[in-house]
Amino acid sequence: MAMIKFLTDEDFAIDIGAAKRMLAEIKTDPMSGWLNVWETVESDKIQSYAKSVQENSDFLVCIGIGGSYLGHRAIIEALGNKSKTKVLYAGNSLSDFELNNIISTIKNHDFSLNVISKSGTTFEPAIAFRILKKLMLEKYGPEETARRIFVTTDSSSGVLRKEAERNGYTSLEIPDSVGGRYSVLSNVGLLPLAVAGLNIKELLEGARVESENIDASEDLSVNKNSAAALRYAVIRTILAQNTFDVEVLATFEPRLRYFTEWWKQLFGESEGKNEQGIFPAATVYSTDLHSLGQYLQEGRRNIFETFICFDKNSGGLSVPEFSDDFDGLKYLEGRSLSEISKKAETATIEAHRSGAIPVFEVVAPDLSEKSLGALIYFFELACAISAKLQGVNPFDQPGVERYKENMSYLLKKS
Repeated sequence: MAMIKFLTDEDFAIDIGAAKRMLAEIKTDPMSGWLNVWETVESDKIQSYAKSVQENSDFLVCIGIGGSYLGHRAIIEALGNKSKTKVLYAGNSLSDFELNNIISTIKNHDFSLNVISKSGTTFEPAIAFRILKKLMLEKYGPEETARRIFVTTDSSSGVLRKEAERNGYTSLEIPDSVGGRYSVLSNVGLLPLAVAGLNIKELLEGARVESENIDASEDLSVNKNSAAALRYAVIRTILAQNTFDVEVLATFEPRLRYFTEWWKQLFGESEGKNEQGIFPAATVYSTDLHSLGQYLQEGRRNIFETFICFDKNSGGLSVPEFSDDFDGLKYLEGRSLSEISKKAETATIEAHRSGAIPVFEVVAPDLSEKSLGALIYFFELACAISAKLQGVNPFDQPGVERYKENMSYLLKKS
């Protein structure tokens, strides 16, 4: 269960009424299928597809961009690829260098493709799919290629749906009620996660349990863990109204680097419209303390920080003993690296608070499937409510289409 932990002894008297009204509106929105996505996921079918990929392929190349890849990549990067079949990613840029690296990796191995796109016409994944499909046809021929392509797309329309039906590709549906950046715990993310050997049922259970923590009927100044996602949404909105218009998501765990990328897309696309929104940024400490640390400590005071913290996080390494004190660190001998990292985290939070940065923590028990499922649900819910509190639609992204229109025009013109 995710939990908000405020680094102050004062009680927060928060009017949660507005957030409760926003939550009620979200529940009736046609794009709210992610609120109870575990009720519609076909886990057994996904596991069956994943098993066939694992039996036949050394690599699964996931082709997608934005919400079609960031979420499941974040989880795999955080927890590790535990299967002999390794998940790779293509179609999230227009770099031929990156795509050539993928081709070099897979060309002498057996591989499958999972192309993830609602429309099938987004430039980056569509081009990558063309190139990798051609490679696959040359390697396997049309019949075997059809068995090795898995399409995750719209339930009834779009070019990918038509191609899947025409060529007999195995397909999964992107729910009509789930937008891309809220889709990681749907069919969009679960097939790659299952192929990577991760426990998708535990991910969904973590989200389901977190959903039970949204009852805001209690006095929040007494029980600070009640309705944590609602509290987070309200407080960040209050901060934005008081000139804190940049939020930094911070972590001391490098494995969460892609999780912060997923988080940036979630909040950036959901809130950044109508000249509204808190700018989402991210840091991975302690590395970034040696680059951005000075700015965070003494730069402009328009920033607040949200730390992702874990109660348990140990890899078993400790500082070894030496007979002399050549580096002045003898007092650390025998202490675990995780303990030292935790002290660094506490020291950083205290230092930034002393520099007048509002800081609070989102605390999870450990770094596991269940905890990540809870964190994903926590941020999705908080994001949707936060956007509504700022008067914008959490589920559209009209500005993203502008570059696509310009790009199409320039390419056709040339």
